[in-house]
Amino acid sequence: MRAHSQFPWTAAVVAAAAAALLLAGAPGEGGGQVVYRAGQDIAPAFDGWEQRPDGTFDLAFGYFNRNWDEKPFVPVGPDNNLEPGGPDQGQPTLFQPRRNRFVFRIHVPADFGDREIVWTLTVNGRTNQAYGSLLPGYITDSELQQFDIGDFGHNNEEMRANLAPTVRVEGSLRRTVAVGQPLELAAVAADDGIPPVHAAPLRLVGRHGAWGLRVAWIVYRGSESHVSFDPYQFKTYPDYRSNSPWTPGWEPPPLPSDGRFPVAATFSRPGEYVIRAQAHDGGLKDTADVAVTVTARQEAPSPDRPDRE
Repeated sequence: MRAHSQFPWTAAVVAAAAAALLLAGAPGEGGGQVVYRAGQDIAPAFDGWEQRPDGTFDLAFGYFNRNWDEKPFVPVGPDNNLEPGGPDQGQPTLFQPRRNRFVFRIHVPADFGDREIVWTLTVNGRTNQAYGSLLPGYITDSELQQFDIGDFGHNNEEMRANLAPTVRVEGSLRRTVAVGQPLELAAVAADDGIPPVHAAPLRLVGRHGAWGLRVAWIVYRGSESHVSFDPYQFKTYPDYRSNSPWTPGWEPPPLPSDGRFPVAATFSRPGEYVIRAQAHDGGLKDTADVAVTVTARQEAPSPDRPDRE
């Protein structure tokens, strides 16, 4: 997928300036913030709780990867766990750079009360924790989320009525494929057209990203270095340099008439992976996951050493 910009020269200047900031090292004499491409920790985040119509609740979690480029792979276990009830409660094991909000939810009963669920994450030698609870100050809903993420809906009744897009994966949600063999996947997404398509702002960079439905495939579990996508996917996290909905001037690619977003995923190492389709309208999102078992490549028998019964 390609990013489209109506202002390529201006966007390129802003992106170049952002890239120039990505220098690892000691803080300068001016006390400015230092940012890093790699080597930093990840802070899990409790993004709030939502109440369902039946009186039960969802605890929403995300994270802040302090690196601009490094995408750590942290398997479920001592370094990536949720308790009580864990260690595996659907959290990611592949962490995209920067702030990623409302990445997964944990459903808890109506009588959850004053209990907590704690997400512990150790990355690059540092351990951080996030505490999920039903404290009143952490209540959230779609209006608050789209205002926080997309900066819209707080003073416009039509925009406030925005509904999250929907996405589903065609076919089985469990697949098996051999190393090196492309796995054909397709997501089907729909949206209500709110908010209208709008490129990421050239000024007030970072206040919000582009508006309008966009769909991308990412690695949710497993090492991204062992997975390639065709076509190449845009970034789903804030990156002001290039190829991200937060890059100045970036706008969602034109939507296919049939609402289908196909991709071929190819794996270079055996293992268990989860591939995620994410539909986002600039304020709210929906996701659909596919669990993939990747087996070793099956070598053909040598002509001079045929298989024996």
